[in-house]
Amino acid sequence: MQTVKKGIILAGGLGTRLYPLTKVLNKQLMPIYDKPAIYYPLSTLMLAGIREILIISSLDNIGMLKRLFGTGEQLGMSFIYMVQEKPNGLPEAFILGEDFIANEPVAMILGDNFFHGHKLSEVVFDKAQHFKGAHLFTYQVENPQRYGIAVVDENNQVIDVEEKPKDPKSKRAITGLYYFDHTVSNRARKLKPSSRGELEIVDLIKNYLEEQLVFSTHLGRGYVWFDTGTFKSLLSASQYVELIQTRQNTAIGAPEEIALNMGFLTQTQFKESLNFLPESSYKTYLKSLLL
Repeated sequence: MQTVKKGIILAGGLGTRLYPLTKVLNKQLMPIYDKPAIYYPLSTLMLAGIREILIISSLDNIGMLKRLFGTGEQLGMSFIYMVQEKPNGLPEAFILGEDFIANEPVAMILGDNFFHGHKLSEVVFDKAQHFKGAHLFTYQVENPQRYGIAVVDENNQVIDVEEKPKDPKSKRAITGLYYFDHTVSNRARKLKPSSRGELEIVDLIKNYLEEQLVFSTHLGRGYVWFDTGTFKSLLSASQYVELIQTRQNTAIGAPEEIALNMGFLTQTQFKESLNFLPESSYKTYLKSLLL
């Protein structure tokens, strides 16, 4: 069993499904209610106990992401950045990030994925502490033909994966959160581009599958997952956040709060970090955590 201590946020892509919004702005910087979309996948990695983050994006957008997060010191974390010249498929992240991964286990999350639910923090944290091979997180969908799909046996071990199947054997969509062991960069380098001219994440998973090293956690009732790469899902995620935050007087996807709760920051460090935030409802909420 291995423990994941490093994470990659893949924040590139052209975002063509969100055009013209993405003509001048990265889709990961689009608002999901009151925060940039990328706050939410970052929060998921933080809940898994991950403090070392590599953010991969395009040359046009990497500067904005650096201005947003800086070095990560204000969160008790470490952020580094890397440019992906053009979107060549998800597995390229493990090739570009090979030095960052340094032959250790790594998590990857897509910068437009939104996760929330009861005890999500326990689920992603526990699996990050004890896993082997490749670990997927799946979610039941109504239209599996639009997604990569995982087929599992009675022991919850993945026995097959399919990319946008015409006749799906399962309704378990593979979400944009993955844990891979220390061999992932070497495996990614051996992949061949598909007919689309890209390296495919399904092919990487199948490489592990050949050795029966693919496992999964199904996010069932009580969980919400959005791939916010469409107008409808971006709006739905925003409405969900607004509803929960208003009804419960809490925040979803607030990295500063998570850093405090996870012990990345002490109470004193947390309080000092608020001095750098402008007066806003977001700052008011964070200050309320100290009362």
